[in-house]
Amino acid sequence: MKAFFFLQNNYLVFFLSLSLQHNFTIRMITIYNNKEQEQTSGNTLLEESELFDLVLFNDDVNTFDWVIECLISICEHDEIQAEQSAYIVHYKGKCTVRSGEWNELEVMQKELSNCGLSADIL
Repeated sequence: MKAFFFLQNNYLVFFLSLSLQHNFTIRMITIYNNKEQEQTSGNTLLEESELFDLVLFNDDVNTFDWVIECLISICEHDEIQAEQSAYIVHYKGKCTVRSGEWNELEVMQKELSNCGLSADIL
């Protein structure tokens, strides 16, 4: 469950989001001349997408340069990010190299596998 509050033009806006495929309610309370007015809208289906992690695992086959090159071309890392990810994989055994929707990560995972790298979506 997520809840957000903010003040905008004398309105206190309350946003409540329940889990995937649940309804949410927006309540706007106006305080003007010591009188409260409330407006509520609800029963709107909230479409959320679940995020997943693309995790790259260490191996004893691929060189740092090859891993960095693959992360730049496939995962759209810049050179520094790719180098840091490669070091994390080397020393920690794994590293999350991208987060996103399943369909997007599945393509990247297959491309990394085609390049000889071990990656999985978690």
